[in-house]
Amino acid sequence: MGQYLLDTIWLIPVYALIGGLLAIPWSPGIIRKTGPRPAGYVNVVMTFLSFLHAVFAFFVIGNHPAQEVFIPWLSTAGLDLTINLEISAVSLGAVIIITALNLLAQIYAIGYMEMDWGWGRFFSLLGLFEAGLCALVLCNDLFFSYVILEILTLGTYLLVGLWFSQPLVVTGARDAFLTKRVGDLFLLMGVLGLWTLSGTWNYTELTAWAATANVDPTIITLVCLGLIAGPMGKCAQFPLHLWLDEAMEGPVPSTILRNSVVVASGAWVLIKLQPVFSLSPVAASVMVAIGTVTAIGGALIAIAQIDIKRCLSYSVSVYMGLVFIAVGTQQNEAALLLVLTHALSSALLVMSSGGIVWNSVTQDVTQLGGLWSRRPMSGLAFIIGTLGLIGFPPLGSFWALFKLADGLWATHPTLVGIVIIVNALTAFSLTREFGLIFGGKPKQMSERSPEAIWLMVLPMIILSGFVLHLPLVLQSLSLLPQWTTLNKDVALLLIWSSVFGCSISSIIYLGNIPKPIRLPWAGLQNLFAYDFYTPKLYKITIILGVAQLSKFADMLDRFVVDGIVNFVGLFSLLGGEGLKYSNNGQTQFYALTVLLGVGCLGAWVTWPFWGVQFINFMF
Repeated sequence: MGQYLLDTIWLIPVYALIGGLLAIPWSPGIIRKTGPRPAGYVNVVMTFLSFLHAVFAFFVIGNHPAQEVFIPWLSTAGLDLTINLEISAVSLGAVIIITALNLLAQIYAIGYMEMDWGWGRFFSLLGLFEAGLCALVLCNDLFFSYVILEILTLGTYLLVGLWFSQPLVVTGARDAFLTKRVGDLFLLMGVLGLWTLSGTWNYTELTAWAATANVDPTIITLVCLGLIAGPMGKCAQFPLHLWLDEAMEGPVPSTILRNSVVVASGAWVLIKLQPVFSLSPVAASVMVAIGTVTAIGGALIAIAQIDIKRCLSYSVSVYMGLVFIAVGTQQNEAALLLVLTHALSSALLVMSSGGIVWNSVTQDVTQLGGLWSRRPMSGLAFIIGTLGLIGFPPLGSFWALFKLADGLWATHPTLVGIVIIVNALTAFSLTREFGLIFGGKPKQMSERSPEAIWLMVLPMIILSGFVLHLPLVLQSLSLLPQWTTLNKDVALLLIWSSVFGCSISSIIYLGNIPKPIRLPWAGLQNLFAYDFYTPKLYKITIILGVAQLSKFADMLDRFVVDGIVNFVGLFSLLGGEGLKYSNNGQTQFYALTVLLGVGCLGAWVTWPFWGVQFINFMF
């Protein structure tokens, strides 16, 4: 029975895909008598089956070596495309996280979208997302990983644009799609370039190839930079980070998945390709630089935001930036721990704030306040999510950040300082958001804001339990360090940075200091508030360049291409009109004309020969 569960592991994404397909009849309204609600129930049942299959398979695989399942797909012209699945404790653990979070998000969505008629489309797209994410973590092939990432990009566009009658939603969906497409284009170049160097897309074979590869440094650097570009877009890294902020216009239940596991899809591919990146020190340095800029910049930007969703979206980019630093410095275990702990805590924070968005008039945190007495469960979930996301022992992210900082302690002390600073800034930002939402006295916009319905509170309670008990899970999997070998300096730095960030923010935003708080220099305040003016930089660089190129192409098309075609057409028209008046209907005249034409053509073709003979005769 156990081996059968492993052999049929490919059914896990199929369950979700079936659920999404079964929800389609309610999407266009083919089935009208029952309303759209059965679409959600069908998906919940199929996701629960996926979760059970993954859990039982995880206990079967245990600490055994990874197994591979090969599914033939296409073999032609020397190209063999076989779907290769890797069954390991890590991949099945990732599947459990994905299916569990999707199950909780679907239960949350039943309450959040109770009066929404877009159930069919929404839940079918959630099924597509779950199937794609599960297939991605099980897939052991770079080419099919790229295909799955493309499907997830399309799913992001459709989910963000669910409420397509709203202009901001349409804009957010379009920008998310186009921004990801920029990274995907370079990723495809890297995927094809890597094939020419290694002759394989299998991750296991790529690891073995990278251990002994002898390639041109310039070529492998270009290939690695292309491979980095795709995860940059997926993980919302600078300068491809704005899409995640604009994608917040979509439904909150989809944001639960997007902020936790969807953004981590790029990080997963990045981790799997780490042996290849080790061949290029330049690419590794670029990864570290991108992660550093995004982590520090995103943490600073989050502090200056007033939209409840934007405050959280930038923290996602921050932690994905830390994953880039971990992969760039070959700290793969730390990167996996960061992805795991961030997924649970980030999803919990979105659930807590989503309930406030659901029944509040505004999303502006400066207009909220005093919700602790009215929404104790949401407030408690926000506190647990915050502590689970920062370096607060013994919760999960403390060990992930400790693993990263401890690995960098001896070789990259500067990066350790960056991790500490980012942790302090994140603690300050999340405590600030908690203080503005739940602290103080109720304001006009928050006087009537009761706790959400039980369908939204229940997933928060369950996920809070997961976050609190995550250290026990990590301990049972032997992923925590021994106390005897614990680097006390790193642990104390993380703890003090968390305490410092939370304390300063609590004094400011839970005290009697007049608000809003502004920096002494307005220019710096605006720099953080307006995302380092990245949208304006886009407009004066990429958007302006594309616009000018489009205008030039339009002029070239209208005046050159169309001009030549119009000239040929006019010449043909005039020639036809001239020939029309030269016709007399006499056959002998036509024959003479053809004969003269053939004679002239023959004389022109043979002129070089007759010209030489004529010159010899004359001289």
